[in-house]
Amino acid sequence: MSNPYHYCGKVSAMELAIGEAAARSGWSARMLRYLESAGLVVPARSGGGYRLYGLRELNQLRSLRDLRDHYGVELDELAFAARLRREPTLRAAVETWLAGSTPAADWVDWEQRKHERLLAA
Repeated sequence: MSNPYHYCGKVSAMELAIGEAAARSGWSARMLRYLESAGLVVPARSGGGYRLYGLRELNQLRSLRDLRDHYGVELDELAFAARLRREPTLRAAVETWLAGSTPAADWVDWEQRKHERLLAA
């Protein structure tokens, strides 16, 4: 059996390979790969390209589980929230839509007033 621990060049920094990180965190290795692709938990990489999970990533995985358990936050919702932070134009578009100032919102208002006038007549 191979050693699940990898050293990343510092004497005191020991990091876990994906299998050991999965076993310790309760997430599957497949889910850890998904979380990385969504930008939610991004481990360091070894010189050979292997994922290396340290204390920071293990804490992120624990707190992610807490968010899901205590607040009902789904992973895709959290991934979208993270994307909003990374993409200012997307964030601005969503804020504009939420504020109701999109051209579509103006059309909906116009249609609503039209139907109110028809009902009043």
